[in-house]
Amino acid sequence: MELQGIYVPLITPFDEDGAIATEALERLAHSVLDQGAAGLVALGTTGEPATLDEDERRAVTEVCARVCRERGATLIVGAGGNDTRRSAEQLAALTGVDAALVTVPAFTRPGEAGVLAHFEYLAERSAVPLVIYHIPYRTGQALGAATLRRLLSLPGIAGVKYAAGGIDESTVELLAGGGGGVLGGDDTVISPLLALGACGGILASAHLATERFVELADAWRKGDAVRARELGARLAALSAACFAEPNPTVTKGVLHARGVIPTPAVRLPLLPADEVSVARALELLAALDD
Repeated sequence: MELQGIYVPLITPFDEDGAIATEALERLAHSVLDQGAAGLVALGTTGEPATLDEDERRAVTEVCARVCRERGATLIVGAGGNDTRRSAEQLAALTGVDAALVTVPAFTRPGEAGVLAHFEYLAERSAVPLVIYHIPYRTGQALGAATLRRLLSLPGIAGVKYAAGGIDESTVELLAGGGGGVLGGDDTVISPLLALGACGGILASAHLATERFVELADAWRKGDAVRARELGARLAALSAACFAEPNPTVTKGVLHARGVIPTPAVRLPLLPADEVSVARALELLAALDD
């Protein structure tokens, strides 16, 4: 499969009783696709999957799958874990989705050779293509550009969500030969990643200004650097505001304030965002709208 454009890792909205607000989730899914998103990510970190039980995870996936079928959009679902064998069993059983977002094994720190072996094993057994989630500041496992390119060359690997915490020499090296399959995962630096050649992004901030992030990706693709730089700077400020507190608390606060979801609730160990943080994000969003 070819990955291109902006993908939104959907939050999981909760109602006043703490249950999943499935109707709000469905409306939100349609809304971001209406604004030009290339697809959705269900059960990514932004969706708080660690706090959802099996029935809830199934409900979220079913809602997103239904919307994507209706809209002809791509659905990526978060899956897998640190246990290679059990991850392979889970991936082999996936149905109704286009790809799986699988994080580099966290905390284990198996080394680059171990990561390669892990994903070779998974890719051979998965029912769908894999998108590798590279986020070393959470997993504790760094990967160099050469290893990432080897992973991208494996059959069954569709791409990598690249969230290295910034842009360094390894980033430049990775994208030097073209950014096919590389999706930016650090919202605040998505504009320079696109300028370097990334094919798109998986961005929590895109809940709030989907059409603007799509416009940004289009501007870099068309070579309109003047527009891209100006818009990228404004979106970076919005993204920084969204991540001023643990994700997705500020984003949920803004969506609730705008009447998109019924509550700003998150599940422990997360706590709702402070009103000041939400107000700042709302201010920046309003400026984008103007």
